[in-house]
Amino acid sequence: MMDGEPNLSTVERGAYMLAGLGLAAAAAKPRPNPLLNILALAGGSYLAWRGYVGNCPVKAALMGSHDQDRIAHHG
Repeated sequence: MMDGEPNLSTVERGAYMLAGLGLAAAAAKPRPNPLLNILALAGGSYLAWRGYVGNCPVKAALMGSHDQDRIAHHG
């Protein structure tokens, strides 16, 4: 789940990291419900990590048939 072949383009990776860091930074704003801060920090950190690693399990699940075709062609 955490490892795998990169399946994000450079632009997608940058967008993931930018969105993730923005969401994590939004967690610094005090809120009446601290659970929202924790969720924003966790979600933002996860997105930024996915961008850094370059692998998105959601994209892999949506494009799964293409990975199987690629493996079949390599023998």
